[in-house]
Amino acid sequence: MRSSHTKNTKNRGFTLLLATLTASLLLILGASMFNLVQKQVLLSSLGRDSQFAFYAADTAAECALYWDLRYNLFSSSSPMTARCDAQNLALSSLGGISTFEFQPSNYCARVTVTKQTPSPGVPGTIIDSRGYSVPCAAIETSDRALERAVKISF
Repeated sequence: MRSSHTKNTKNRGFTLLLATLTASLLLILGASMFNLVQKQVLLSSLGRDSQFAFYAADTAAECALYWDLRYNLFSSSSPMTARCDAQNLALSSLGGISTFEFQPSNYCARVTVTKQTPSPGVPGTIIDSRGYSVPCAAIETSDRALERAVKISF
């Protein structure tokens, strides 16, 4: 009877060691899965923000193209009011280069329209539109601001 009691006492430490190892492995597995999921969420949010920046740039380029082709807005020196996305545009012009910015859907878009005399191989108008994934006031301060550009030349 004495010998069976001694055997039980020796096996108790093994069970505790096995439980500790199993818990440690599950904790490491859970932590690595959390790390992987966290990186995937960050990458997908960057992709989403990149699309929003591109859409802002595209919207601004289309707006500038509309006002240039329809009303020849950027060729004239006389101030004319332009509207995009139900917002008045504050145009500034200097020597054939016009700039404006506006916020389509609370994202920033900055546009530069360059007018020059066309010649063979050189376009007469260049529209450079830069869209951002944040509002205009937050571009310089945000560490998550993404910029995408659209360039139209004709």
